[in-house]
Amino acid sequence: MSVIHRVALASAASVATIAAAALAMAPAAGAQARATASPHGSSFISHFHKISTVASTVPGNGDVNPYGMALVGRSQGRLHRGDVLISNFNNKKNLQGTGTTIVQVSPGGSRTTFARISAKHLPGACPGGIGLTTALSILHGGWVVVGSLPTTNGMSPTAKAGCLLVLDRWGHVRETLSGSGINGPWDMTAISNRHFAELFVTNVLNGTVAANGKVVNKGTVLRLGLALYRHRAPHLVGTTAIGSGFGERTDPAALVVGPTGVGLNSHGTLYVADSLGNRVTAIPGALFRQTSAGTGSVVTSGGALNTPLGLTVAPGGDILTANGGDGRLVETTPAGTQIATRFLDKSGSPKGAGALFGLVVAPHAAGLYYVDDAVNTMRLLH
Repeated sequence: MSVIHRVALASAASVATIAAAALAMAPAAGAQARATASPHGSSFISHFHKISTVASTVPGNGDVNPYGMALVGRSQGRLHRGDVLISNFNNKKNLQGTGTTIVQVSPGGSRTTFARISAKHLPGACPGGIGLTTALSILHGGWVVVGSLPTTNGMSPTAKAGCLLVLDRWGHVRETLSGSGINGPWDMTAISNRHFAELFVTNVLNGTVAANGKVVNKGTVLRLGLALYRHRAPHLVGTTAIGSGFGERTDPAALVVGPTGVGLNSHGTLYVADSLGNRVTAIPGALFRQTSAGTGSVVTSGGALNTPLGLTVAPGGDILTANGGDGRLVETTPAGTQIATRFLDKSGSPKGAGALFGLVVAPHAAGLYYVDDAVNTMRLLH
């Protein structure tokens, strides 16, 4: 009996385990997958000293506030290998939680609109509508998954649970994933092969709006198992809360603050940027575990960290985090030593505040792409 037939007969909990085992044995798809040996030695970012603006991220409808990033690993449909997908959180009036577009930017600076999503034309539920977040990944087969944490007027009291939107390689929404613990999907990383995908999603609206600005320790990290098919949309086969108890609160400037960036290393450990805790934590066995690790173990805290938002794992395994408080990039070893920093944004007052979210390692480890939402651009540290 084939793996896919066995999956069809399994329970939801068993499917998640089977999927994780298959992924652990298979080559990962896409640029957000696992880190390999670094060509640069002990510090990844210390070899890069120049920042270049690649392109504006503002599409024709005027959406601003770029958040999520995902590197295209294979050309298919409207996806072009080496380009970067970027999700916008705000509309042209700069209202948070109302952005509806994903743009595609080439290394040479060409920008196209990959998708413009209408809340009126969805194939399923997405409570509250559309407001695209940092949660953005590309799966095997060209499936694009993006989070939505919507508002009606850009203010946190109107924020709703939202959903995960699944788009095909042509930019058409084919499925929505809502409920099952999905409540304000804020950031995400993923790993996939031909038959399975695992999404690791942070959620920041568990009791947050009702607390009216007070900190509640209810932020979660969910692992969603998806069965992938060639000619039809992925199917959700299991959801497991592998992280819980993260601090979260509403914020008049940032809408909401809670667990943000996530990155998976080659040993199956998931790193989480705990923004309110001003730390990076680690959830071991993220592909396999069937219970929550709570907030995980602390990898690093304080020091050069200043409200870490975006997170990715560098070649070689170091953790890269982008500060929301001062526009600085921090590189930390898996052992917890902060070994390098670099200012990526010094605009605004205070300088660099709230400007950095998405991070993507450039092909061949040639640098680091990032979004600067203070000036609505994609930039390259190289």
